[in-house]
Amino acid sequence: MERTAAGGVTGSVPESGAAGLPDVAGLLDGMPRQRGPVGAAAKSAPAASVPAAGASETSAVAAPPLAPVITEATAPRPHLVRPWRLLPTPTGTPLTFAYAAVLTVTSLIATYADPALVHALHQGSSTDVAHLVSTPVLVLLASALWVAGGIAAPYTLCFLLVLTALERRIGGVRTAVVFLAGHVLATLATEVPVGLAVLVGHLPASSLHRFDYGISFGVATSIGALAGLLRPWLRWPVLALFGGMLLQDLANLTDPLTNWGHLIALVIGVGMWPVVRRWRASESVAVG
Repeated sequence: MERTAAGGVTGSVPESGAAGLPDVAGLLDGMPRQRGPVGAAAKSAPAASVPAAGASETSAVAAPPLAPVITEATAPRPHLVRPWRLLPTPTGTPLTFAYAAVLTVTSLIATYADPALVHALHQGSSTDVAHLVSTPVLVLLASALWVAGGIAAPYTLCFLLVLTALERRIGGVRTAVVFLAGHVLATLATEVPVGLAVLVGHLPASSLHRFDYGISFGVATSIGALAGLLRPWLRWPVLALFGGMLLQDLANLTDPLTNWGHLIALVIGVGMWPVVRRWRASESVAVG
């Protein structure tokens, strides 16, 4: 039988049982392969070892699996801290960014415009009982365009940080739903009792025109909702700190109606935990 040797020379190989020579027909199949490129090795690897006619059957020697190649693109990257994500951006958090721009404009108007004009604007935007009875939708929206105390108020910083974090987790539309739910429900929860108290004679009629505007109810609800998306080591300190501040304000009796509204708004946000957690899960699936 003719067979090609490793060196490329053709010679006569005796059959098994020839005098003086053992049967070596299957030994060449077990020789180690030369190293080469991964693609070439994969293409040149035989699918199966088929013994030649008349030769004894031998088992094929399988090549060891190649170790995965770790490149710069597939190597794990360390987690990077990006502090600029704490503030709104026009592409990352468009709702919060646009809302912050509107609040900046209205705060500049409140600071530099004629005081009589500012008073008229605040009065027209107030969610007092009289306005809630006549134009409820208009005043509920207009009252959220002002920051009580100006742009330097503490609730301004809370607004930027909290709404940015909430929008990055559940999206802009859902963040607006959370904010407006707290703003509207907390307003109604504080103003409706005032109207009923005036109706039964427990408060004077002037209470129907009490000034009530600003973003604080919506921010308090957003803080409560965001806490449900944080890790426990951060969730409970945030709730304890913010809730403690609200209780202290209520104990000081500076503005009991507004202080009660802040607590109610915080409870509304906590009550929305199941909803915002489902929104967070669906948002993660959509992004993934």
